[in-house]
Amino acid sequence: MKTLRRTKGDITFDVVNYALMTLYALMVLYPLYFISISSISDPNAVFAGEVWLWPKDITLEGYERIFSDKLIWIGYSNTILYAAVGTAISIMLTLTAAYPLSRPDFYGRNLIMLLFVFTMFFSGGLIPTYLLVKDLGMVDTIWAMVIPNAVGVWNIIIAKTFFETSIPGELREAAFIDGCSNTRFFFKIVLPLSKPIIAVMVLFHVVGHWNGFFDALIYLNDESKYPLQLILRNILVENQVSNSAAMMMDVESYAAKQRVAELIKYGMIIVSTIPLLILYPFLQRYFVKGVMIGSIKG
Repeated sequence: MKTLRRTKGDITFDVVNYALMTLYALMVLYPLYFISISSISDPNAVFAGEVWLWPKDITLEGYERIFSDKLIWIGYSNTILYAAVGTAISIMLTLTAAYPLSRPDFYGRNLIMLLFVFTMFFSGGLIPTYLLVKDLGMVDTIWAMVIPNAVGVWNIIIAKTFFETSIPGELREAAFIDGCSNTRFFFKIVLPLSKPIIAVMVLFHVVGHWNGFFDALIYLNDESKYPLQLILRNILVENQVSNSAAMMMDVESYAAKQRVAELIKYGMIIVSTIPLLILYPFLQRYFVKGVMIGSIKG
């Protein structure tokens, strides 16, 4: 078999491309790596600029204090609950809205889509939204975390486009000839063939709920309902870690408190990031998987 000859221009392009991609990867990964090694290094060495490639004077004191604080575990459990319930509600609403809008025989779909798109440009604003949530009795409840932003118009557009391009009309007609109803077709055929878009939506919503803190800052008053990111925000922004009785109960001097506080700050960032790093590889394979290949002959 004859192979194509590579020119000097092709080789130069590959070298430059690999160099730029490597540089970009280092720019993205190094901050996370730096935080990782800083969380187990002596804060004095970090302040002195001695920690940039390898950890120095390794200590796990920060992680020990983090996991000994009950508020951290409460934040973890709350975040997992909000992410699980919120993602389930969002996926259900998004897919059940996108599929009818993708059907050419759905009367009035263009008008409904126009109304959806209208909300992307115009909204009531923060104060009317808060008043609505308050009037519905959702303030300081889990529903304030999962209902107001349950449906994103952009996600509906993405799912609608997927259904239009990946669910052929011939497949639907064949199912209807065999006596399949619209509901059964959606649950038995459409959803199993939509694993890539479902995986993408799950990742979008899980990341959104996991990293979200602003809704909790507005709607939640009870500290026992705070998500992990709000607790992390209080630690990093308001420096509450220095005043935490649970984490600092055995630290007396101000200098020692500041040292432990720096360890806890770096450690909290890693602790809050690890679950997403674990989740991503399990969903990545669905992004490029062509599940429609071979589903229809002809």
